[in-house]
Amino acid sequence: MTIYAIDHVQIAMPPGEEDRARAFYSGVLGLREVPKPASLAGRGGAWFASGNVQIHLGVEQDFRPARKAHPALLVDDLDSVVAQLAATGYAPAASEPALDGYRRIHLYDPFGNRLELMQRLETPIE
Repeated sequence: MTIYAIDHVQIAMPPGEEDRARAFYSGVLGLREVPKPASLAGRGGAWFASGNVQIHLGVEQDFRPARKAHPALLVDDLDSVVAQLAATGYAPAASEPALDGYRRIHLYDPFGNRLELMQRLETPIE
């Protein structure tokens, strides 16, 4: 067996907060919402995608945010993402220490889940 890709990452969210999830993941990050299969739709949550990247938000009754574990999403223009975040009231923080070959930030979704956004550099950090 060879594992060759990740199909999706699932992040937990509190019950009844789908509109806040849509406002952040679609409205702020620019992911498009994709329909959940009918067999899973009744569980709540929301699924989002951009190209081959998929993030599924699943309802967890005793929700606690993931403050350390996180998905790291590659972006092509980190500066524009940071500007969009600032314009919508989200305060990303530069990620330290620097990671060779990347600029990166961390931020938290409306539920307190940690996310990392990364941009590959043409010239690695020295």
